[in-house]
Amino acid sequence: MKTTVKIFLAGLLSANWGASQAIELNKDFSVALNAGVYSDYKSRGVSQTKGDPAVQGSVTLSHSSGAYIGAWSSNVDFGHGSPTRQEIDYYAGYFWQISEEISLDLAYYNYEYPKQSSLNYSETYARLTAYGAYVGGYYSDDLYGNQSYLYSFIGYGVTLPLEIGLDIRYGRVDFKDGIIADENNHTRDSYNEWQASLKKEFISLDWSLSYVDSNLSRSECESYSGYRDTCSPSVVVGVSKTF
Repeated sequence: MKTTVKIFLAGLLSANWGASQAIELNKDFSVALNAGVYSDYKSRGVSQTKGDPAVQGSVTLSHSSGAYIGAWSSNVDFGHGSPTRQEIDYYAGYFWQISEEISLDLAYYNYEYPKQSSLNYSETYARLTAYGAYVGGYYSDDLYGNQSYLYSFIGYGVTLPLEIGLDIRYGRVDFKDGIIADENNHTRDSYNEWQASLKKEFISLDWSLSYVDSNLSRSECESYSGYRDTCSPSVVVGVSKTF
């Protein structure tokens, strides 16, 4: 879709699959199932549903060695006649718990969009976490077949009183080409986004409240996503359950 450049994978950005709740199948294998409903699907500062709610779910099979494979899916709506209404992400990786406070997560992702295979692409991922702080990135060299980009991020997660989780992330998306244009047709090849999230388990459900924003202007957002308001600051409310 040449008029709508998209960024994906909001749900997976803060997930450490090796540390997820899981159902033990035997001494070596376990499976984690997750389902959730969110007021918006914001990915790297940009809505993937034009501000509408999203239903998301995942299944992850993990081995005691730290290796894992899985799939994640969400509804999407890119507008402008896009026939796809679903994103399906397949992933395989390795989660290394170096010590109680330090871990390394490495993975490969493949993204598919039914009825619009021209949007399919892949990424490699790495994240190092130490004492609550983390740094990492996603890299792709086949977005639309010829576009490469790097999404890098830093953040910090901590547990507040009353078992409330706080996670703060700052990220930057860098493209090979200057594909973001403002109202004066000045272009740039990168933008920044940030997110602050609160999470709390209540009545056996995981509740989340996130503030998401970017430094894309309304005109830049329109050239980038096809709409002037999909990059605007917003609050995303979600509830999910891991089995």
